Amino acid sequence: MNLFEKIDFLLWNGFLIYLILAVGIFFTFRLRAIQVSFFFTSIKLAFSKKPNSSKGDISQFESLMTALAATIGIGSIAGMATAVVSGGFGAIFWMWVVSFIGMSTKYAESILAIKYRSQKDSKEMAGGPMYYMEKGLNMKKMGIFFSVFGILASFGGGNLIQTQSISDAIFDLFTIPHFITGIVLAISTALVILGGIKKLGKVNAYLVPIMAFIYISGGLVILVIKYNLIIPGIINIIKSAFNLRSAVGGFIGFSIFNAVQMGIARGISSNEAGLGSAPIAAAAAKTDEPGRFALISMSSVFLSSFVVCTITVLILAVTNVVGLKNPNGELLNGSILVMRAFTEVIPFGNYIVAIGVVLFGFSTILGWSYYGEKCYEYIFGNKNIFMYRMVYILAVFIGSFLSIKIVWPLADITNGLMAIPNLIALFLLSNVVVEETKRFLKIYSKEINS
Repeated sequence: MNLFEKIDFLLWNGFLIYLILAVGIFFTFRLRAIQVSFFFTSIKLAFSKKPNSSKGDISQFESLMTALAATIGIGSIAGMATAVVSGGFGAIFWMWVVSFIGMSTKYAESILAIKYRSQKDSKEMAGGPMYYMEKGLNMKKMGIFFSVFGILASFGGGNLIQTQSISDAIFDLFTIPHFITGIVLAISTALVILGGIKKLGKVNAYLVPIMAFIYISGGLVILVIKYNLIIPGIINIIKSAFNLRSAVGGFIGFSIFNAVQMGIARGISSNEAGLGSAPIAAAAAKTDEPGRFALISMSSVFLSSFVVCTITVLILAVTNVVGLKNPNGELLNGSILVMRAFTEVIPFGNYIVAIGVVLFGFSTILGWSYYGEKCYEYIFGNKNIFMYRMVYILAVFIGSFLSIKIVWPLADITNGLMAIPNLIALFLLSNVVVEETKRFLKIYSKEINS
């Protein structure tokens, strides 16, 4: 655990933070703040379920839901709680900052994913950072490097965190042993992922809207009841972002840099902008133009970070539960802290969070199984794909009884190592992104004027 924490600190202690911010700011300027000028267009396209006969495996809506299944997950609940506990409320301000500029990054990586995608022997579309590294930059070794860490990330942030958080929430409510929850989750995962991307897309198209509605509705009820504390909560977030002691005494973090570090790390973990995972799902979408789905993909950052994550943080702020301890004297953290916050206002609020954690976490497990599988396929081909799926299902069971102190640093490490080659490739292919954008906007302008 100490080793994981040291590697996590080294990775997120400077270079990676600057790289993420630099690439996001770079694309914001090069694309003329596309996340602002085409914001409403991206939301409109995101919820358009018009049938599309273009090449691809799943509809644009199913692809977006698969991407959202991996982003609106435990990171939006437990991840925000750990960010506040470790970096103070100021961490959330920096999460907003990295999410805003990350919308342009998400757009860029999605447009490249579709431009350079290809159809594999399995007849399924394959794309993502490894393919635009190979085809756009002629750097296959970089693609392999990315894929290795993509596989590891699928087990870390995409699997272990989810099962650990789900089993914690279930145990807290019903005292069901962690390994029992792990067995149920493993069987449920197997029933879906063994069916491939088409079954995965259909499940997520139903599961994601339902889970988002349940959690957001419960959260909004609390914020309406505590409406008078929302503005003070937001002011506290902004002040804490620039406070030398950004975290209250007794918390883990005590500096502005710690708030920045936790905000960016958890922001990337939640919305995955720049991470390189979401473009893998984007490549499977049935779309006629790379730019069209890139706008749709961009909206996922807003929905995960500025809607779900912000609701979670504001609830923690208005209920004043951050800093409370359990009977063993340990700080409440992760999904347990959010459950406590909901219960402060709604008597059955912990059940709302538990349902959200289970559905969010399960959908994330499904989404990342596809990401990891495509990374595996890039390196080894279609041989032994079944073996990867079985190992992934086994990891679902193992994650159910691991410690939260192990799984979060592990997720940060694998996410960081996955992001580095992707961010470098995005910068090197920026001219392609700009040219594709100009070409699509001309087409889109004709469509809306015709």
